[in-house]
Amino acid sequence: MADRNKRLDSNVPGNFYVDATCINCDTCRQLAPVSFEEIGRYSAVSHQPVAGSDIHHAYQALLTCPVGAIGAERSDKGLFETAMASFPLPIEDGVSYCGFNSEKSFGANSFLIEHPDGNWLIDSPRYLKHLVEAFERRGGIAHLFLTHEDDVADSEKYAAHFGAKRIVHRGDVKAAPTAEHIVDGEEPNRIGSDFRIIPVPGHTAGSMALLYRETFLFTGDHLWWNPHTKSLEAPTRLIWNKAALLDSIEKLLEYHFEWVLAGHGDRVRLSVEDMHAQLQALVTRRQRRGISS
Repeated sequence: MADRNKRLDSNVPGNFYVDATCINCDTCRQLAPVSFEEIGRYSAVSHQPVAGSDIHHAYQALLTCPVGAIGAERSDKGLFETAMASFPLPIEDGVSYCGFNSEKSFGANSFLIEHPDGNWLIDSPRYLKHLVEAFERRGGIAHLFLTHEDDVADSEKYAAHFGAKRIVHRGDVKAAPTAEHIVDGEEPNRIGSDFRIIPVPGHTAGSMALLYRETFLFTGDHLWWNPHTKSLEAPTRLIWNKAALLDSIEKLLEYHFEWVLAGHGDRVRLSVEDMHAQLQALVTRRQRRGISS
């Protein structure tokens, strides 16, 4: 729980605040960009929410903060419960954002895909009764796809509860050594007609993306949307292999997709043509300026 005695001075006066335990993971800024901004080394409340939707989003951010750094001087139980009930948060076509990001994965996002052949969990949120029950109502979890070693969080607990098959690349298998499905090499793998596993080494040796129905690309920490520059971005630090990262970005030019759903950084939907153009622009920037740019 947030501590009002540790309230950051960078917060504007008012009900919602961020305290000094913030790890600046950007979760709150994704959910409630009207209210939260990055100020210095932390997130902070830059505008107190006034409209009903903005207040709802602020409560969603409060709940989802992986370290409980967001607080409210006066909490409304009804609004709190409404925000709780909104997770998993629907995105489109049976794809949802789980919420309740885990400190174990530095606040990485996780996603749920509801599918008639068995549901998929992409990376892991905190292991919470609310989410377990929500997943149970939706038919459980059959597959647990781990994009890379950093974001496994409570995946072992979810796999044990639901009997889910964890999927991890051999390059990152040390993070889930008892995983049921280990991917080898760099060739894409199909699972059924709707899922394609695409190894994208670079950030880590075993980074993978998951392409669903040629529409949704789950990218872990390999690729994300920057709402400030209105562009796709990729890591510039904490990179296992810079040349492999650029090759992996270029590899995605072969595929069609409309959504990028990232572990860190914003998600975005563009037309297939605009997404391809954004991806090509990212490749071009890296080639011209060097991969560390």
